[in-house]
Amino acid sequence: MAWKWPWTKAEKRSASSGFTSEIIAARESYISGRSGLAELTATAQSCVSLWESGLGISGVTGTTLLDRRTMALIGRGLALRGEAVFLIRDRLIPCAGWDFRTRDGEPTAYRVSVSEAGGGRTETALAGEVLHLRIGCDPVAPYLGTAPLRRASLTAGLLNSLEAALAEVYEFSPLGSQIVPFPETPETDLETIGRGFRGKRGRVLLRESVAVSAGGGPAPAADWRPQDVTPDLSRSLASESLQAARNGVAAAFGVLPGLFHSQTTGPLVREAQRHLAAWTLQPICELIEEEATRKLGAEVEIDVLRPLQAFDSGGAARALSTLVSAMAEAKAAGLPPEALAAAFQRLDWES
Repeated sequence: MAWKWPWTKAEKRSASSGFTSEIIAARESYISGRSGLAELTATAQSCVSLWESGLGISGVTGTTLLDRRTMALIGRGLALRGEAVFLIRDRLIPCAGWDFRTRDGEPTAYRVSVSEAGGGRTETALAGEVLHLRIGCDPVAPYLGTAPLRRASLTAGLLNSLEAALAEVYEFSPLGSQIVPFPETPETDLETIGRGFRGKRGRVLLRESVAVSAGGGPAPAADWRPQDVTPDLSRSLASESLQAARNGVAAAFGVLPGLFHSQTTGPLVREAQRHLAAWTLQPICELIEEEATRKLGAEVEIDVLRPLQAFDSGGAARALSTLVSAMAEAKAAGLPPEALAAAFQRLDWES
């Protein structure tokens, strides 16, 4: 073992694809923020709010630890980080950071950091004392979750770059400015004339022009033709690219892009709501159910479809009317209940 001054033992660090390097890379990707995450854009925050509100309003049975506040924290953590870790005590304590050891790809022990008003604290716990929720796991590192924007980092980076570039354009570009040619005049006179144009919106400004021969002939044939210096953004396709990047980010969160369209109608809003609940939030709730059932010692069930009313009310009413009519006709025809149950099973329904 090598030694170094003042007589302290040199530390050996793991490298390559070791555990420490993977954890450092994961934390770096979270802390860096701007590198492809686009978390500061309104599109990403709108999708995160949908996840947070959807899980916050979900119905939880089997435990009182997963209250609405905790479910909202879980939704935001999974949307932004792909992971959410809670210490299991008399309530679920959210953790700001964590480190863990694994065996066979499953965490066995944790060292978690809990935020406090006067400074955080670090605590060590076994895997059974920690509720570790994660989505987007990779087979190479099944113990690490991945945020939707990290899985679509190219689209997220495009959206981030476009919005940053447009912000700089509207901040520094000479929008609405014009250059007006004028005969050769001392700089002081030009400054005086320039100040005279300021604040004269909607007024007719009359200026006397003189004939000069320095330009090859008498003016004012073309000396008062203004030239606009406003940048032409339409040729850069910035608007189309921005809209495509926004749609891609929304799709990465499981939100139909049509939900954010300016001409969206009521049926499309309801369909987008059903799509988000059925294909994104409810599968996540199933993952939360498994982890909570395994760690909390009770059969936990989470339903997001019924509280969000993510179903076709008119279609459900018509289906119920059809079923009632079919059952009445079957009873009038003298069919036994077993035959009706068999017919329902053929349709993959339960009687």
